[in-house]
Parts: sequence; C-alpha cells; structure tokens
Amino acid sequence: MSRLVVAGYPDYLFRVKRISQTSLFSEEEMDGESELYFELNTGAKMPSVGLGTWKAPPGVVGEAVVAAVKAGYRHIDCARVYDNEKEIGAALKELFSTGVVRRNEIWVTSKLWCSDHAPEDVSRALSKSLEDLQLDYIDLYLIHWPFRTKPGSRGWDPDVMAPLCLSETWTAMEGLYASGQARAIGVSNFSTKKLQDLLIYAKVPPAVVQVECHPVWQQTALHNLCKSTGVHLSAYSPLGSPGSWIKGEILKEPLLLEIAEKLNKSPAQVALRWGIQSGHSVLPKSVHESRIKENFSLFDWFIPQELFSKISAITQQRLLRGDFAVHKSCSPYKNLEELWDGEL
Repeated sequence: MSRLVVAGYPDYLFRVKRISQTSLFSEEEMDGESELYFELNTGAKMPSVGLGTWKAPPGVVGEAVVAAVKAGYRHIDCARVYDNEKEIGAALKELFSTGVVRRNEIWVTSKLWCSDHAPEDVSRALSKSLEDLQLDYIDLYLIHWPFRTKPGSRGWDPDVMAPLCLSETWTAMEGLYASGQARAIGVSNFSTKKLQDLLIYAKVPPAVVQVECHPVWQQTALHNLCKSTGVHLSAYSPLGSPGSWIKGEILKEPLLLEIAEKLNKSPAQVALRWGIQSGHSVLPKSVHESRIKENFSLFDWFIPQELFSKISAITQQRLLRGDFAVHKSCSPYKNLEELWDGEL
C-alpha cells in the first residue's frame, strides 16, 4: 500500500476507501500549508505534483522546467518519445550548477518507448535517456505502453507493429532496478487487468502505474487495485490536455466550475486538488509560468467532503482512446475493448 507523507503531520498509513466518493484525507488532516509526497513500495518519496512535458515544444520546455523548479516543483515527467529530453537535461544541469536545487531533491521520470521492448534494447534505451538528461540514474522508469513496435521504428503504422513480449521486457526492467540505474520501475497506459497480470509474473512489483486520470475519467477499478496491492497511481492529463489533439474539455465541466466558484479557485486547481485528495500524484503540463505556478498552488486548501463526493457523479469518458494501437491483423489488440480490457 502506498503511503502519503505530509510534512508537519504524523506519517499516516491510509486505509482503502472508495476513492470516487470519499477523500483520502479528513479536513483536519489537510488543513495548513504542507509539502506532499507519496511513499512508494520501494520506500522512495515521489512528489505529488509533477510537471508534464508531453507536447512541450523545443525552445520552450527548458524554460518551463526552470520556471517550475523555481516555483517549487520537485518532479519532472519525461519520455524519450517526447523528443525533448536533451533540452530538459540542459535545464536540469543549469539548475544543479547554479545551486537552485540538488539532484537528490528532484524526481525525474522517463519512459521506455514501444520500439525498445526487446530485452536487449531496454538497457540501451535507458542509457540514451540518461545521456540526454545528463543524469547518472532515473528516479522512475516506466514501460510507456503495453504495445511493441519494431526496433528503430517510429509511429504506429501497421507495418511496424510487433508481437508483445511484456514479461521479457519487465524482466529487463527489473535488471535496471537491480543495477540502481532506475530507482523505481513501473508501467503506463495499463488497464486494471493488464496490471493484475503483471503482478502475477513480476519478481519486482511495479511501483507506479501512470494513466489518464481526472474527474471525467476517474479510473475507479484501477485505483482500487492499486490501493490493495501497493502500486501508486499517477495521473497524466489531469486537466484533460486542453489545446492538444485529445481535445479534452473537462475544465468546462459544470460541476467543476461550480466548485471552483464556491472555493474561489480555478477549475484546473479543483481538478488537481481532486486528484491529490483521491490519493494519486498529478502531472499537469504547461509552458506558461503563471499557469505553472497556479497548478502548484494546491496545498493550503482542500475540497470539502460534501463537494468532493459530488464529483463521483460526473459522466465518465476516456479521452485518449488509443485507436492508433488497434489493427485487425497486425496489432495484438483487434479493437479498443482488447486494448483496455473493457475499460472504456
């Protein structure tokens, strides 16, 4: 079971609750300014708010990382396929060399792309990310998708799709954890069933599952599995990725607007605060300094239980459906039902 460390408060070990209806914390526990970290099954403490860097363009992402760290962020979420790890590495080097922050104060996540699932390619892929990020180790390394493409390929074209080898890939990931190059390992875009299957054959259980999660896609079944097995759920697109091709409009959800008005907060802050009170970390992405700061202003207020419980009534819709990973003959997933094991 993952634990939440609350600076200035006792080190609580919270029991399983129905996360879609009940806040993980009482109002008394969330009163006051605090820094929040989730303690993983490895014992590592992962900051509860991280800066997402997907779709952060070159020439901008480095400045966003610097602005975020200066605003208080201590968690940067990266991936090799985002094509911006070199610029993020340069920004981190600047922050370290100028004394803004030390390496052991920053949590950096990266991800193994689909073309590197062959066991012999896993270590090389991490080494490339470490080289670009100018780091000696990664705090968390994730399998980006439960999907495989041919080595050296890009994209999702049917002619580059390859048979799955998830158990072999995971064994190679366990080797990275044993070597210390990856201080924690996990997965991304796994359904509840796929995570259950991984837990059966894993010698080292995943520390984190990173998935789409927000008030319009609350991932209740996956969240409850995570609570019962000690895997931490981390939310990408916690604001629905407005402005991207996903076209998420969750910040226009009437209930979020209503709660935001009552609490004198933005809808984005309410969505992020919902995530933390539900017991998972959140990874909002922005390259605008004002929004970066706003998205981090979450720790001196809370959503009262009577308002929090209403959020469970929001109509649910997965935004990132993954049609690109589906193909009748070339993909291991013939339809979206198979990709998400019915969680649509």
